Amino acid sequence: MQQPRLFSDPQVASFAEGRFLDGDASEIEVLDPATGAVLARVRGIQGATAARAAEANGVAARAMRALPVDRRVALVRALGAGVRADRDRLAAILTAESGKPIVESRGEVEYAATFFDNAAAAAEMAAGDMPAARAADRRVVVLREPVGATFAITPWNFPLAMVARKLAPALAAGCSQAVKPSEETPLTALAFAEIFARTADAVGAPRGAFSVVVGDAATIARAFIEHPATRKLTFTGSTEVGRILAAQCAPRLMRTALELGGNAPLIVFGDADLDRAVEQAMLTKFRFMGQTCISANRFLLEAGIAGDFLARLEARMRALAVGDPRDERTRVGPLVNDAAIAKVERHVADAVARGARVRLGGARVKVAGCADRFFAPTILENCTPSMDCAREETFGPVVAAMTFASEREAVELANASPSGLAGYVMTQDADRLWRVAEALDCGVVGANDGAPSAAEAPFGGRKDSGFGREGGAHGLDAYVDLKYISLRVRHD
Repeated sequence: MQQPRLFSDPQVASFAEGRFLDGDASEIEVLDPATGAVLARVRGIQGATAARAAEANGVAARAMRALPVDRRVALVRALGAGVRADRDRLAAILTAESGKPIVESRGEVEYAATFFDNAAAAAEMAAGDMPAARAADRRVVVLREPVGATFAITPWNFPLAMVARKLAPALAAGCSQAVKPSEETPLTALAFAEIFARTADAVGAPRGAFSVVVGDAATIARAFIEHPATRKLTFTGSTEVGRILAAQCAPRLMRTALELGGNAPLIVFGDADLDRAVEQAMLTKFRFMGQTCISANRFLLEAGIAGDFLARLEARMRALAVGDPRDERTRVGPLVNDAAIAKVERHVADAVARGARVRLGGARVKVAGCADRFFAPTILENCTPSMDCAREETFGPVVAAMTFASEREAVELANASPSGLAGYVMTQDADRLWRVAEALDCGVVGANDGAPSAAEAPFGGRKDSGFGREGGAHGLDAYVDLKYISLRVRHD
């Protein structure tokens, strides 16, 4: 793979104030999960530099508020086009630093672009309103005003799409946004910053409306959250970190959107089309090797069809190519780091110790020329709710299968988790489909659909999976404040 320019400059750490900044903190090694090689050493920012970036984000927010809506729409739409035009470079960087198979990385680039498309369309349609007043001499006008400067913390598993999902509606609403990418995957966001700078110049928008701040997560989060210019935090990551951030935002009563961990159940009823159910199960389980927040984690199978379903699923899983993520044939690449694969191993070992049976896989896989971070697609049978693989989010290519006897039991098992991000139901009974979809205590339901995420839909969870929504027309609402003006009209 040709090394992108950003990989060769260890001093490039952040993009703020409309320019790339030299770092003033310790270096961060960005590793290739597939080989373990160092892709780049980027120097983080801290202290006065981070505070200056937060201040610049506030200045840019005022400039964005003054930018006419047609200019905002032009900026957001052009960013989508810019992402598509730079697809191959972005996908190569994304694969290199995350280990995502290159075919999926190209898909993520397109997915990211759709958030810009959707936000631009939503901004064109956004409007205030003028509700009818009860008093004859009163007029009430409701305005939608931008929140202001926003701060986003994005995860390593979708290093471009999550930037787009947060940034696109922020810009469309007239806000600025500083993004703190994961220290595992900062290069994709920095590459996107180059696209943003070119695009902002071309349409006459402020370059400072988007920043990428790289460095120690706690240090940078504190600098932005405590800065008076920052008006909103949006975070995608673990429930544990989400709780910490919410507590830090509380003294300032800062608006927050938290998309936290999941533990998605996938329910397959006896009346499901099993081939279709397997197809959808493969989509949800093996997108990025199960390293997504809405991956099916618990497979709840009606007892009468469990064996048949798993046999068909096993056949599909055996056909998955495990290998270097740069290879076009690869469908299962490396897990992101050593801690990730150790967690998968711990979950499998715990399940086996408690009585589960390994039907397929269950161990690491050696890939020539690569690091020891590949785990075989795995099926665990006879799992129970008390096992780690059912109580926690595994974040790996492991199917934890258990059975149920009735619809009521299936729903109870599905809702037993404190997480509530996503759930899946597979059935050909339309009444049951609605009943179960409505009964699942989560923010997203895939009803005979293993890939429910879409830019036009409001994404988010409930319970320990957080609150707030991103995507769709509702995503734009998350970046506006409502103000009403009450006017008295004198009648002569």
